[in-house]
Amino acid sequence: MEEKNKKAGAAARNFKRHGSRYKARRRAVEILFEAETRDVDPVAIVAERVELAKDLDNAVAPIADYTQVIVQGVAEELDRIDETIAAHLSNEWELSRIPGVDRAVLRVALWEMLFNEDVPLKAALVDAVELASQYSIDSAPDYINGLLDTIMNNIEEVRSRAQEETRDGDDGESDASSDFVDTDLAHLELDDSTVSADDETAVSQESETPAASESENSL
Repeated sequence: MEEKNKKAGAAARNFKRHGSRYKARRRAVEILFEAETRDVDPVAIVAERVELAKDLDNAVAPIADYTQVIVQGVAEELDRIDETIAAHLSNEWELSRIPGVDRAVLRVALWEMLFNEDVPLKAALVDAVELASQYSIDSAPDYINGLLDTIMNNIEEVRSRAQEETRDGDDGESDASSDFVDTDLAHLELDDSTVSADDETAVSQESETPAASESENSL
């Protein structure tokens, strides 16, 4: 019966809305995964694709402003994000051992939860679980839900620690993320009303579906 309920919950999640902010998160996951697989700078990939998309002869889809913001944010805070993920994995697992797509999904969600307070925590979690169900192995949605739910329930402490480490890093030597391309994001104009509505819809629809498994399913 428990397994049947899990499958029912997963099936219900497949009926999710795919609004503009969800699509931006999905594209960010794809770029981060590609960058890690190819061992290249994700911000450089974004800059390259933005230029290619300007030429209509190129079969390159434009990259949404919020996708660019996410990728830049993850690049800048990568060490803090990865440390947070690693701290919430079970003792049997290391960050390097989980699937690459799961790392990308978690990095997007953690950047939003820790460093973008305009995003509802539940919206970041819901879309991360949805993305995991699309791209990763069957067990991924449950353990990603469990890990992010634990962080969400202790968000003030986790966020404070991550932001303190960011300040300490700024005062000391630059870390690996400083090697990323310095992309000027001042030109980006985010439609806050649209993306906020997307997140509110995501949270509302999730509340009407069976909850994913609790944190004991985390790695």
